[in-house]
Amino acid sequence: MLEGCVAWPEDFARRYREQGYWEDATLFEVLSHTAALFPDKLAVVDGTRRISYAQLRDAVLRLATGLATLGLRPGERVIFQLDNSLELIVSFFALCRLGVIPVLALPAHRRTEIAHFARASGAVALFIPDRVRNFDYREMAREVVALCPTLRQVIVSGQAEADQVALTMLSESQAEGQAAMPLPKAGDVALMLLSGGTTGLPKLIARTHADYIYGSKQSAKVAGFGTDTVFLALLPIAHNYTLGAPGVLGTIACGGTTVVSPGTAAEVVFPLIDREGVSVLSAAVPLVAKWLGSDLFGRHDFATLKVFMNGGAKLVPELRQRVEEKFNCLYQESFGTAEGLLNMTRLYDPEHVRMNSSGRPVSDGDEIRIVDAAGNDLPDGRAGELLVRGPYTIRGYYNGSENNQKAFTADGFYRMGDVVSKVDGNLYLEGRIKDLINRGGEKISSEEIENHILAHPEIESACVVAMPDPVFGEKACAFTILRQNCALTLAQLLAFLQTREIARFKMPERLEVVEEFPISPAGKILRARLREAVAEKIQQETAL
Repeated sequence: MLEGCVAWPEDFARRYREQGYWEDATLFEVLSHTAALFPDKLAVVDGTRRISYAQLRDAVLRLATGLATLGLRPGERVIFQLDNSLELIVSFFALCRLGVIPVLALPAHRRTEIAHFARASGAVALFIPDRVRNFDYREMAREVVALCPTLRQVIVSGQAEADQVALTMLSESQAEGQAAMPLPKAGDVALMLLSGGTTGLPKLIARTHADYIYGSKQSAKVAGFGTDTVFLALLPIAHNYTLGAPGVLGTIACGGTTVVSPGTAAEVVFPLIDREGVSVLSAAVPLVAKWLGSDLFGRHDFATLKVFMNGGAKLVPELRQRVEEKFNCLYQESFGTAEGLLNMTRLYDPEHVRMNSSGRPVSDGDEIRIVDAAGNDLPDGRAGELLVRGPYTIRGYYNGSENNQKAFTADGFYRMGDVVSKVDGNLYLEGRIKDLINRGGEKISSEEIENHILAHPEIESACVVAMPDPVFGEKACAFTILRQNCALTLAQLLAFLQTREIARFKMPERLEVVEEFPISPAGKILRARLREAVAEKIQQETAL
């Protein structure tokens, strides 16, 4: 393992190999294997560009040769911040071919985060687009290079500046150097993902070729992927969910086709489903709420769409049902973490499981514990903190000894930070530990109340957070986004919630109507920002 990484104990590693969880292959070899089986099959669609598997493999090898000529070497880290595109896919696999480790930053990250990732990883290069919308990444890259002495190259997808290198120039290199590029090993670190927390700077998650291939293939199996799969990549491909859960990698492993979406608005996505015959897409809660409110239903044909997947945060049952009705396909919930564990509902699960649960682990090798605050295991049906270890769940963060003491148990279980219960093997997500509202000793699940609020016909999206209270410690505040031309008061909301027959102490005691929620680069609602906002408002009101 790369220095700074935490390896699986040898007895576990041996068992994972013997039981077939880890295969002796690299991510590039997965692509190469599919290209050998289906050389002429359509691999990637990006706008007007359509590329076969043989063409994709050849493009990867050309770029790998160019990157090697530039001086990149196995085991070195690079910050990888390309936007969704064919160039991202080619560049990612080229780095995997070389054994150079991409640190997968998101397009929304800016100088502070990128400099942090570069320093934390000791990165030697930045991969960036030239411009996306109104932001110039080349200017930001110059600022980051000045802050991080390990950086020696800036590689640009698009128009490079004088002191930077264009990807197109590297791709034009001749392929003679391929023989001089040794393949990495299956147990080598293949990539580094970012922890998905909504507070603080993300930690680095080192994933090996073997463990990442396994997680991608297993989740693809659960999602029903095959050679006929047409996967719509619309959330950032550099995020674990879109890259490998099962995402682009799962699609490639099965010989399917990846369609890169240029945006996430219904005006972009709906016609793309129709035109390209998309069979599966992976969305997130903020998008689902917006799409369901669109007036474009009925104007486009969704006949090819088989599976609508949601991940990143739990989608409440009310919206799951509306997804199946509006898109006329099966809904699949995906609940996991970049640190490893993936849970998914099965396509053949009973409706009550698909509509309410967060699924079950994709692998028999996943070891699950649900514990109370003292670390005692809880029986089925009781809610507690979720702990996991397994063949694709890391044993520690990269150079993260201090964080590792908090995040991992002494026997190697990762503390997810999620409160769940287990019934008939399926997990039911109650929320994050920090998202439980403690109203004078009574615990309120934010997600439970959000589900009830979303049943209101005038509400498009909702997020319930804790607000400070001098008597009870905390009370519930509901932030809502309303449908167009709608209005709502707290009294009206409470009158509606009374019809849902829930405990009175769970009712929100403040309503904030907003135009949008603060969203993290990974697409998650920044609940901490909402908590801070309402606390500040209350403080100002008290001062008056």
